[in-house]
Amino acid sequence: MAFYDSFVAQLSAFKKLSPPELKKLAGARLSDLVLQEISRSRTRVTDLEKRFPSAGPKELAQHLIEGKKAMASMAGGVSGVFGLISVPADMLFMTWLQIILLVDLATLYKVNLKSERARGELLDLFGYANGLGSLRRTSPKVLGGLAAKLLAKGGLPTLGRAMPLVAAPITAYLNNQHIQGVGEQAVRFYEGFDKAHAKARSRTKKAG
Repeated sequence: MAFYDSFVAQLSAFKKLSPPELKKLAGARLSDLVLQEISRSRTRVTDLEKRFPSAGPKELAQHLIEGKKAMASMAGGVSGVFGLISVPADMLFMTWLQIILLVDLATLYKVNLKSERARGELLDLFGYANGLGSLRRTSPKVLGGLAAKLLAKGGLPTLGRAMPLVAAPITAYLNNQHIQGVGEQAVRFYEGFDKAHAKARSRTKKAG
């Protein structure tokens, strides 16, 4: 069942790499993308919790990361196949994939992403993980703009785009490692978030 679910997820993600879907992704507003993904993310997290009932947040987080790594590796294999304005397909896809992973991890740690502040923190996580710094004030409004900014910064591997046929496996590997790093940084942040809220609840109970 887990293999089937993984295959279905990868097949669905692969559809995102078609030119029409890429164009939709490029024009998607970041705030809308996060808000639209909340319900799907809750479903993914709930299903994962049912599948691994004894797993703690960190273990569940790694399962979420592994799922996105499989998709990232797939994206590395098609680097340079499609063209979209000045943003390569895998750059746009990887930007989207990172945002979705961050939504999943925030959902796992019970973060209220309907809050503007929480969405700003999520974008900052993306920015710092990719060497862009805080994005709250300077972030592009649409996903394509964010991908272009990342490309200009050189925040994701470009070797596969220089030699797409020879280096596709290398790009797949680098994409995989990059997703792992982004996920680990998010887990460290949300683990602190979770502990801070636990302390706050404890103080409230004592005060009551």
